[in-house]
Amino acid sequence: MSAFVDVRAKAAFAPDKMRKNNLFDSERMFCDVYCFEPGQSQTAHAHAGSDKIYYVIEGIADVQIGSETRRLAAGEAGHAAPSEPHGVTNPGPDRLLMLVFMAPKP
Repeated sequence: MSAFVDVRAKAAFAPDKMRKNNLFDSERMFCDVYCFEPGQSQTAHAHAGSDKIYYVIEGIADVQIGSETRRLAAGEAGHAAPSEPHGVTNPGPDRLLMLVFMAPKP
């Protein structure tokens, strides 16, 4: 796997559900680009022992972390600590593109 990637070239959207496209992967962490059409979401879930970072590249994201949901725009990020429930919804009207980092890798 290369040490460099064109993130936007890796973006791929699907009409039926959000897409996760891997950018980097090691034994310790991963980095994906998440692609959401308007209205698509990632159901809230948690990872014991792993931190997750959501960073909005394009669009608007409703990011749930724990009991709080915030609307994030391009350039904003959120952090879910280990075992903290987290999820994302694209409220639209545009597509949502996010970088997602997780470490340690579950």
